[in-house]
Amino acid sequence: MKPPKPALSLVPPPGTKPADLLIVGCGNLLRGDDAVGPLLVRHLIDHDLPSWVRLADGGTAGMDVAFSMRGVKKLIIVDACQSGDDPGAIFKVPGEVVEDLPPVTGLNMHSFRWDNALAFGRWLLKDEYPQEVVVYLIEAANLEYGETLSPQVEKGMDRLIEMIVAEIEELKDVQ
Repeated sequence: MKPPKPALSLVPPPGTKPADLLIVGCGNLLRGDDAVGPLLVRHLIDHDLPSWVRLADGGTAGMDVAFSMRGVKKLIIVDACQSGDDPGAIFKVPGEVVEDLPPVTGLNMHSFRWDNALAFGRWLLKDEYPQEVVVYLIEAANLEYGETLSPQVEKGMDRLIEMIVAEIEELKDVQ
């Protein structure tokens, strides 16, 4: 009998030690290509990942992302973006680049995004902030409500899954 698939909650189960690697998929499942982050972590469940890797669906809950990273060694965030590049293009951005954004005026719980969570998390968690943060962004083609992933973004997601699995394999050697 196969073990049950892990939950994708941002909150780790009580009494568990922080994951060495936390992969958070961010985005809105109802807005076409914006769903790429949460869908990617759902696809990663089907891979035989080591026990020190935790997957989480961050959805659109930026504040929850801030608290989920406490004590994690490495954090990977995956989300969609709109930069004007070709749909499905993958960008790898160091966390320090996006967490050091200018102050957001009028910030409230409904507009608190994962990039705000990184800056807030560094301030709040101090020594418990991840040693390494990497953000993968996939260029979106369509962010309309009710749409599915575009073919270009689905291909980009599949490429990124391969990249992340390869990265986990490399990390196995240093665990």
